[in-house]
Amino acid sequence: MAEEKQHHHHFHHHKEEEQPASYEQLKEEEKHHKHKQHLGEAGAMAAGAFALYEKHEAKKDPEHAHKHKIEEEVAAAVAVGSGGYAFHEHHEKKESKKEAEEASGKKHHHLF
Repeated sequence: MAEEKQHHHHFHHHKEEEQPASYEQLKEEEKHHKHKQHLGEAGAMAAGAFALYEKHEAKKDPEHAHKHKIEEEVAAAVAVGSGGYAFHEHHEKKESKKEAEEASGKKHHHLF
């Protein structure tokens, strides 16, 4: 039993031997992150526009102002979250681009 390998990490699965990604794979990953970044940006704009619309409706319809105010706040929170997602994907895209350049030999990092 002492010779057996015990696994305690149930949620982290690592591949035993992972091949380094090719330049083409890394460029495809960069395009994937760029697409997801644009979706995040579009979501942020749509949610922001809806929040502004609900703010306008709250002023225009005082009888249901409380409902519009809540919807405005929810839409604003969604806009912030979507913007954060777009920001995250932007950095993933930059990282993929850097890895692709390093894989192709276009960029050399000198330490000194």
